[in-house]
Amino acid sequence: MLDEDLARIRAHRNNIHRYRRLLRTKLSELERQFIERRLAEEKASLESLATKTFPVAFTVPNGPVGSVEARGGL
Repeated sequence: MLDEDLARIRAHRNNIHRYRRLLRTKLSELERQFIERRLAEEKASLESLATKTFPVAFTVPNGPVGSVEARGGL
């Protein structure tokens, strides 16, 4: 199951890169709207799948780890 989810994540990521590359080209307004919509859909699908596959969330500390201020110095 994890291998399938990772393959889907990779496919969504590849599609996102492809759509971003296409947006840097000359497109009609209709084409641009379509690609932007597909890009948004791919991002949402990727986020949903990643959250389901990796339910643990990590937070980044505000300051550098091991800084003088974090150890109570200064």
